[in-house]
Amino acid sequence: MPMYVGQLKSDLDKEDGSLQYILTGEGADSIFFINEHGKIYVRQKLDREKKSFYILRAQVINRKTRLPIEPDSEFIIKVRDINDHEPQFLDGPYVATVPEMSPEGTSVTQVTATDGDDSSYGNNARLLYSLVQGQPYFSVEPKTGVIRMASQMDRETKDQYLVVIQAKDMVGQAGAFSATATVTINLSDVNDNPPKFQQRLYYMNVSEEAPVGTTVGRLLAEDSDIGKNAAMNYFIEGDSSDVFGIITDRETQEGIILLKKRVDYESKRKHSVRVKAVNRYIDDRFLKEGPFEDVTIVQISVVDADESPVFTLDSYVMEIAEGAVSGSLVGIVSARDLDNDDSPVRYSIVQGMHLKRLFSINEHNGTIITTEPLDREKTSWHNITVTATETRNPEKISEANVYIQVLDVNDHAPEFPKYYETFVCENAVPGQLIQSISAVDKDDSEESHQFYFSLAQEATNNSHFTVKDNQDNTAGIFTAVSGFSRQEQFYFFLPILILDNGSPPLTSTNTLTVTVCDCDTEVNTLYCRYGAFLYSIGLSTEALVAVLACLLILLVFFLAIIGIRQQRKKTLFPEKVEEFRENIVRYDDEGGGEEDTEAFDISALRTRTVLRTHKPRKKVTTEIHSLYRQSLQVGPDSAIFRQFISEKLEEANTDPSAPPYDSLQTYAFEGTGSLAGSLSSLGSNMSDMDQNYDYLLGWGPHFKQLAGMYASQRSTRD
Repeated sequence: MPMYVGQLKSDLDKEDGSLQYILTGEGADSIFFINEHGKIYVRQKLDREKKSFYILRAQVINRKTRLPIEPDSEFIIKVRDINDHEPQFLDGPYVATVPEMSPEGTSVTQVTATDGDDSSYGNNARLLYSLVQGQPYFSVEPKTGVIRMASQMDRETKDQYLVVIQAKDMVGQAGAFSATATVTINLSDVNDNPPKFQQRLYYMNVSEEAPVGTTVGRLLAEDSDIGKNAAMNYFIEGDSSDVFGIITDRETQEGIILLKKRVDYESKRKHSVRVKAVNRYIDDRFLKEGPFEDVTIVQISVVDADESPVFTLDSYVMEIAEGAVSGSLVGIVSARDLDNDDSPVRYSIVQGMHLKRLFSINEHNGTIITTEPLDREKTSWHNITVTATETRNPEKISEANVYIQVLDVNDHAPEFPKYYETFVCENAVPGQLIQSISAVDKDDSEESHQFYFSLAQEATNNSHFTVKDNQDNTAGIFTAVSGFSRQEQFYFFLPILILDNGSPPLTSTNTLTVTVCDCDTEVNTLYCRYGAFLYSIGLSTEALVAVLACLLILLVFFLAIIGIRQQRKKTLFPEKVEEFRENIVRYDDEGGGEEDTEAFDISALRTRTVLRTHKPRKKVTTEIHSLYRQSLQVGPDSAIFRQFISEKLEEANTDPSAPPYDSLQTYAFEGTGSLAGSLSSLGSNMSDMDQNYDYLLGWGPHFKQLAGMYASQRSTRD
């Protein structure tokens, strides 16, 4: 049934039915309609939460003329809210965490419910929060939904709580809608519990053979807290901290007692260790509860064992002068067995075979001597390892390092540190510096090295140069005369005497080679090197240029010859390579002689029926092979042979580009009419003994040698 909303009325409406009201805008006709009296009705239920207002326009027209009698007017219909929505907790489920032992009133979290009703109209959307479950530990603010601590709580007692919050609209009045939400509140840990050892006294054992770093044992101080609040550090108090150490296992929070120093059963059989456990992270708020640490005692007993011998020192440093004769004393090492039986000890060197060759040790008293002279310049320090072994228990071995320093003896004379490349110009003036020199010495010096430079005695009187000692381990080489001639003397060999400050002092003579250079007064090193090179091979600059020019001419001439030959090859033989191969007939099988009747099928070659046609030139090789085989059974008077010769002659005459091989043909039979007759032995039934070669004497000088070989033999036989 339509519900009345309101009425519109024009001042010109006389209620005689002459006017008509028209409604337009949002929901006109579909939701709202207006009658002839201007009353507005709604056709259906409205939901404010979907649309809270509608904008409409009303117009009054004359029914007859259909013309407006007034301007249209706009009005708004607002939908008034009613309480038709329940509160909702949209952000649930809620989980909150608060530190344990938090003071009363500490905020835990806030829950918020929403209501779809109009909060600006009445109390439909005004919510009120209350606690359904969670007393007496928590409380909730009625208007804000903030949950607070109502008392201090210990996580170690209970670490999780479920709190139920209710929200009611209409400020909790009768007929109000409500909703509830569950909040899971977890108590986080704080460091409010100190570590505690379960025992006041612990017992452990360690062998006196145990090496440094051995784990002696573990102990645990328990802490009710968790995570980092249960993390702790362990300490060893008192003198025992020199022998034992303790670290914390980060996973289990156990204290691990380690051996920091070897223990000795014979010296001390029991150690009382005071161990303290302290929380790593301390909360100052709970310091009033007492110190967050605990102390216990660990009694560690040393277990006796058969120990290895012990050297009097962990390492030895010894000295010996270089060059000392073989068998010289270097030093003595000593080790003893600390056990009660006091077993004898045997010594040996085990560090490297080369050190065994340099040193030896007396296995009974530990005396180390040299086996050959030592050279400090080769090796200034020698490191050897000496072992001491119990004679009664060879498995018990100990080691000690021995460092042997070879003391220096002044046995090396000073010398030039490098080869000096020294030049002097032909036009040099007296007193001109041409080279600075220095020296090195392989020996050590207790003080800094000091070198003294001078000319050797044999070069003092007639030298063209002088040496000036700079008193700083360097010296300068100066010219003593003016003018040098390369033609007269190209090299000067200057003996330099160098003296060191060793004990005793040593001297050496080092030769400085001075090369005369073709320059004015300033030396150009590259130019002078070039001049020295030419002098060494015995050439002048002009001669070297001439040699290079000749080599260049020969190279050009050689390249020209190669070019001409390549051009001739291209001009004389332009044909392709395969054309040259047409005149090569090759058989890779060898017959067995005249009596071989199985190598070839002779009957196939005896046919006299030959069909020959003119073929292109590119197949001439095949044609030659065919005709050649046919000609084996025909003679020079055969028509087939004459036809073959005529065709080949015609091809050679009509082909101007054919190479010369067309004029050379090889056939399997000889021609007739020769004055010499046949020279072939094929088909001959006579031996050389039955033939007369005297006719060769009349053939002229070209056959003189042949006639001499056969005619003379015949005459001799006759």
